[in-house]
Amino acid sequence: MEPVAFDAALRARLTRNLARSEHAPLAERGLKRAAVCVIVTDDGRGEAALVLTRRAERLSTHSGQFALPGGRLERGESALEAARREAREEIGLELAPEDFLGRLDDYPTRSGYLITPLVAWCARTSRLVANPAEVARIYRVALADLGRPGSPEFVAIPESGQPVVRYPLLGTLIHAPTAAVMYQFMEVALLGRATRVAHLEQPVWAWR
Repeated sequence: MEPVAFDAALRARLTRNLARSEHAPLAERGLKRAAVCVIVTDDGRGEAALVLTRRAERLSTHSGQFALPGGRLERGESALEAARREAREEIGLELAPEDFLGRLDDYPTRSGYLITPLVAWCARTSRLVANPAEVARIYRVALADLGRPGSPEFVAIPESGQPVVRYPLLGTLIHAPTAAVMYQFMEVALLGRATRVAHLEQPVWAWR
């Protein structure tokens, strides 16, 4: 994929495609509710990128894994409120309600969460500061890297009839739920395609 400019035309394109998309909410089925921010920003060279974090090693769950900023909804919170709070707590980013362009489909995880992804636009990249209690490092992944030939990868596993989705990025493999959300962002928000991802699998080691 050619580099994608971080500009007003891109913001309008993402907003338009998200508005046209009919998201597919899922029943909670006893799952804990969570929200993540799919933050579109500048990669430092004028190209559009997504904000990605690596979770701190000291965390009791999913330590060291790559993730989008986000977390569990607190009592009485909406997905939007939780996404804004988590962005502030994890990477020091204050997002206003008007910074959010739309949402993607809910994604159920094997570890018992139902994640609502919300797409936000942010030009204030210099203000991103990792909270060391939660985040080891912040990355900006260019959309062009997410759209490279062969990305993402879909891998068959004997434990499931559905493929595992993963992105080869940052010298490693990034799996669902993060990979599933990023894939749907590229398909729906950027390319305007009606692509669903709730069926895509996580690796077996994440089934807990």
